Amino acid sequence: MLTGNGLALIGAAIAACAGCGSGMGVGIAGQAAAGVVASDPKKFGRTLILQALPGTQGIYGVVIAFLIMVKTGFLSGGMTDLSTAEGLIYLAAGIPIGVVGFLSGIGQGRAAASALQLMAKRPDQMAKGIIYTVMVETYAILAFVVSILIWLRV
Repeated sequence: MLTGNGLALIGAAIAACAGCGSGMGVGIAGQAAAGVVASDPKKFGRTLILQALPGTQGIYGVVIAFLIMVKTGFLSGGMTDLSTAEGLIYLAAGIPIGVVGFLSGIGQGRAAASALQLMAKRPDQMAKGIIYTVMVETYAILAFVVSILIWLRV
């Protein structure tokens, strides 16, 4: 049977999984960016902006994982004995950003890849492509807020 401490660490690990989605999203956008730069090397800086956008979900996930590990004492080496109920709350705090961050990181990478195609053909429309890409971010931010609100409960 899992202890409260184990549940809390699983919550931190799930939160950190948002980074996997970000990694995949950045990779998807990077492939599209490389195609654009192959045709026009002068667009490197502009493509880099769109490639970086899917990386934010990973940041949100690491922040929640770090907050869980700090609050439980894991990082200081003096982890407090958590009840099962406390552990479940930490687990619940990691799930929103872990799941939504993972999925929205991939979705944002796909949106960024499409925005890069738009920019390749119509460089003057880059702002519209960024808006399409950032719209996906909304859901990661909402999940981040939910995770923080749950984390504050303990």
